[in-house]
Amino acid sequence: MDSIPIITVENLSKVYPVAIKQPGLKGTLTHFFRRTYRSVPAVQSISCQIDAGEMVGFLGANGAGKTTTLKMLTGLIHPSSGRVTVAGHDPFRREPAFLEKITLVMGQKQQLIWDLPTLDSLRINAAVYGIGDREFRQRVGELSEMLLLGDKLNQPVRKLSLGERMKAEFLAALIHRPKVLFLDEPTLGLDVNAQVSVREFLREYNQRYQATILLTSHYMADITALCKRVLVIREGQLIYDGGLDSLLERFSPSREVTVELGEGRSSQQLQTYGELVSVEGCVARFIVPQEKLTQTLSRILADLAIVDLKVSEPPIEEVIGQVFRAGAT
Repeated sequence: MDSIPIITVENLSKVYPVAIKQPGLKGTLTHFFRRTYRSVPAVQSISCQIDAGEMVGFLGANGAGKTTTLKMLTGLIHPSSGRVTVAGHDPFRREPAFLEKITLVMGQKQQLIWDLPTLDSLRINAAVYGIGDREFRQRVGELSEMLLLGDKLNQPVRKLSLGERMKAEFLAALIHRPKVLFLDEPTLGLDVNAQVSVREFLREYNQRYQATILLTSHYMADITALCKRVLVIREGQLIYDGGLDSLLERFSPSREVTVELGEGRSSQQLQTYGELVSVEGCVARFIVPQEKLTQTLSRILADLAIVDLKVSEPPIEEVIGQVFRAGAT
């Protein structure tokens, strides 16, 4: 049985008019009385479909158009052109039935009231969504258990750690049990342990409630841990839509070779074996094209006194950075 798309995007675009102002007093007066504008495209003709229950990573450099796209998918801003449906609704109409099915979590924003206990903010959210007391207690119990927050809900939000506060934000955003989650940098600023905890929660939430998740993050560990499929946006254009593994294979036609040397060599000598990434003490890292790997390894073993040697894929951050810079073809 074919999966049913829960998000459909067709030729979605957003263009912002930006006022042009010349320097000096004359420019200021002209700008005040007769303002002129130029058009700045933020998103350009994006099309994609996301099936119910999918967890999809949404990647792009700063300013690529990720947040603008999420805001159009959630109805916060109106597209300049194109068509969007989310869970059978036009997002910009902001119908109550639509809002009950989605949530937007932004790592740099908060909805909890700073000086009140988390539980009080949750009660407000429950009242907004018309959730009864019994159902409220059940949902808070389930989510707080998944988030390991049970003993923190009665503390003022300002006394929670950053990681605990982010978990509480998730609890507040999910109290109405949405089927579509739009997550914009949800682990921003969190330490490694808190990031892992948030990822485990999202994985469990997806499995338990079959929720659809569209996730943006600059922490590639979030994407690799949760998403098999990724969308890559560059300068407002969708340049890749497919499996994460396929993306890495396409844009990583090289291998990273790490060698520990028994005797020192100059950086100039080491550069003859490939692109020298770093030299730290007796450990050197190279990037070697796949087609030259066997030949290069033979040369290294013949020329150098090797204590240890390792061949691996380049770090995913480097591969994705290459995609952002070059674009997909």
